[in-house]
Amino acid sequence: MRRVYLIRHGKPSATWGGEDNDPGLDETGKAQAESAAQVLLALPDRPQRVVSSPLRRCRETAEPFARALGVAVEIDPRVGEIPTPHALAAEDRPAWLRQAFGGRWSEIEGDLDYQTWRADVALAVAGHAGAAVFSHYVAINAAVSSALGDERMMGFRPDHCSITVFEPGKDGLLLVEKGREAATQVL
Repeated sequence: MRRVYLIRHGKPSATWGGEDNDPGLDETGKAQAESAAQVLLALPDRPQRVVSSPLRRCRETAEPFARALGVAVEIDPRVGEIPTPHALAAEDRPAWLRQAFGGRWSEIEGDLDYQTWRADVALAVAGHAGAAVFSHYVAINAAVSSALGDERMMGFRPDHCSITVFEPGKDGLLLVEKGREAATQVL
């Protein structure tokens, strides 16, 4: 079974909820993306496809690796950011996420079924065997928690451009290795 490499995007030029709701990478993030591409290229079983969340910071993180492989970046919205409840104002998203981080997937408040969202993320990741998938902090937590059968919403703090490795299996995802963890809190 071919592995899936799930990569968190590089450092963005702005935080979510600022003036730009879809920021690209800052200079540090661009350097992180180049470094991640080099790590992926050096793998003995390096991915042959490049998949990304639709958001700019992920697409920009994926571009150096896609360019090196000579392939197009495939967009998969299923590995995008966790959806904000419809009634929640953009400026309230950080507080909503902080509250959710301390609980379980079944306890997340909102008008969406976040356990189903988590399962959909895991299915999407499992469906991209042989690919490098560029995604987000919460989506990576969804895949990791699904693979481990852990109901906590946040059990892992992936750093920018950390690479988490999975193998798809008949019963879902198998976590092979967690990526580098962040030293600082998200949000």
